Amino acid sequence: MPLADAAALASRLEQALNQVLVGQREVVREILLALLTGGHVLIEGVPGLGKTLLVRALSRCLALDSARIQFTPDLMPTDITGHAIYDPKSERFRMRKGPAFTQLLLADEINRAPAKTQAALLEVMQERQITIEGSAFALAEPFMVLATQNPIDQEGTYPLPEAELDRFLFKVLIDYPDAEQEQRLVRMVLDGTIGDSLAVASLAQITDAAGVLAMQAAVRRLSLDNAVLDYAVRLARQSRDFPGLARGASPRASIAMTRAGRAHALLDGRDFVTPDDIKAVARPVLRHRLCLSADAEIEGLRMEPLLDRLLDAVPAPRQ
Repeated sequence: MPLADAAALASRLEQALNQVLVGQREVVREILLALLTGGHVLIEGVPGLGKTLLVRALSRCLALDSARIQFTPDLMPTDITGHAIYDPKSERFRMRKGPAFTQLLLADEINRAPAKTQAALLEVMQERQITIEGSAFALAEPFMVLATQNPIDQEGTYPLPEAELDRFLFKVLIDYPDAEQEQRLVRMVLDGTIGDSLAVASLAQITDAAGVLAMQAAVRRLSLDNAVLDYAVRLARQSRDFPGLARGASPRASIAMTRAGRAHALLDGRDFVTPDDIKAVARPVLRHRLCLSADAEIEGLRMEPLLDRLLDAVPAPRQ
């Protein structure tokens, strides 16, 4: 697919999703960037802000299979991946595939489940396959995990393991819409323009799995200058010795910033990546990979202002 066609298709998809998810333009864009990059997304926000609606709308526009898993404290790993069942009639084991065998997987309130259950997604996210009783089953492409979590300070939540956090391309923060957008949302529900029961039947199909894979291939063809690549690497490296941080970003963050930067350039209609593209994706790439130091937490520092300081401390290359 030519780059211009891929950019136009991605723009149509963004417009369609913004019609449903009112007042969340930044969230929609970051989800699309992850889709174009082939990455997974961790979405943090309180219930009722449209996270499930977003996944259903994305599935409708792309004609992809989707599944939803409600994470609870008693959820078992096999409830996600599936398991082998002995069939006495045939005297053989047969595979019962779990909900993870899909293309768009919504892991709802992932931090309600303990680490053992959360870890069931590690192989799924990294290898795009599921192993049951020693047999590996490849997942259909494209495959994307959109996991939602409640703020950590809420009761009954478990922090995600560092290894799992690093597998998410982005951590997206979804917040309440402003007053004007909320009024528009309520009016649209009352008028029947959109349903309050997560109905997305009014959305038209924009493309299909082949179209998504073609857009992803187009993103990988975008030109990336060495100076821009060096900028992404310097951002990740600077975080490892930055005041207020106990843990910096791994090399996976450098890779994520360059890949997402390419997708950002495509959505902006360019065939090359600029330092501004890297800067635009740096916050969602880094915010879940960094850990505040104990002193910073005692002083009441928060991650977002610290990310602003980090971006200010690392000079971008001149264009």
